[in-house]
Amino acid sequence: METAEEKFGQFKGQDVIKYTLTNANQVSISVLNYGGIWQGYLVPGKDGKRHNLLLSADSFAAYQEAGYSINRVIGPTAGRIEQGQFTIDGQDYQVATNENGNALHGGPTGWGDGYLWDVVVDANNGTITLKKTFTKEDDSYPATVETAVVYTLGEDNSVTLDFYGESDAATLFNPTNHTYWNIADEDAPTVEGLDLQINSTHHLAVKDGKLPTGELIANANSAYDFKQMNSLGDALNEMLKTPEKGFDDYFVVTPSTTLDHEPIAVLHDQKSGRTLKMYSDRNGLVMFSTDGMGDQVHLNRPGRPWMALALEGQTLPDSPHHPAFGDITLRPLQPKHYQIHYEIEF
Repeated sequence: METAEEKFGQFKGQDVIKYTLTNANQVSISVLNYGGIWQGYLVPGKDGKRHNLLLSADSFAAYQEAGYSINRVIGPTAGRIEQGQFTIDGQDYQVATNENGNALHGGPTGWGDGYLWDVVVDANNGTITLKKTFTKEDDSYPATVETAVVYTLGEDNSVTLDFYGESDAATLFNPTNHTYWNIADEDAPTVEGLDLQINSTHHLAVKDGKLPTGELIANANSAYDFKQMNSLGDALNEMLKTPEKGFDDYFVVTPSTTLDHEPIAVLHDQKSGRTLKMYSDRNGLVMFSTDGMGDQVHLNRPGRPWMALALEGQTLPDSPHHPAFGDITLRPLQPKHYQIHYEIEF
């Protein structure tokens, strides 16, 4: 496995570094020490060139300008926590909020914003390991958490993201990566030409602020029905009638670990022949079709709605207020480990 690193920009006077691993098949991944940003997943194409499957930027400044948490590590909690409030063992907690009075993606000081991580690259094992300790003063959550995120590039071209957390007090832990995909060649301006399958029969009903109500809505016979491989373009155009004019939704999925390694989602591009399979050990998949993005973003594709598709594997959002969604409590001496895995065919 070949390794490389290069300066990618600066943050508060410190260097932002891009770390790259490349396998024998000329497939590579690149990760930044700022926010754990997954900057590149490059694979060879039929045209002899390498193509980045991720929505990406060639400078740190472009990520900062774009917003939307593009390809960043999200923590301590992915998704929304209503009013930034939760209770553990009878003790009430209030964390910082950043969206309509709610805490989104860990709040205003979440793990993907404002932090440089310590990085170790291991060529023998094909890993880029990021580590950081977060305290209550850092993120407002009620514990000190030793966190590690490990990106692994396999010689089979797969990529695995492992999230580890260990705390000194009870807190919440539901991390993910806010990964944006467009597996078509760069001349495809949107994801409308892709096909999508999701191992899901229901999505979550929401109220104001995109907060779950606790109700499950059947996907069948609607734009949300991806139980079989369906045209993403057809579904997106049907979603034009919604306020978002696209997807910003929570799908209930069966974890891959309970179905003999079945993917929770599959993306396919007929033109390039690429197929991406996504596996997760948790019960939620958040899908966001870059609704509202415009020419204010300067990335590797022209800024516009539907330019990419965010797929975030996590425990269903706001689970402290909906116990049936799952338990994301992290306790002392009970470390947690979550995994998201991707397989690519090209």
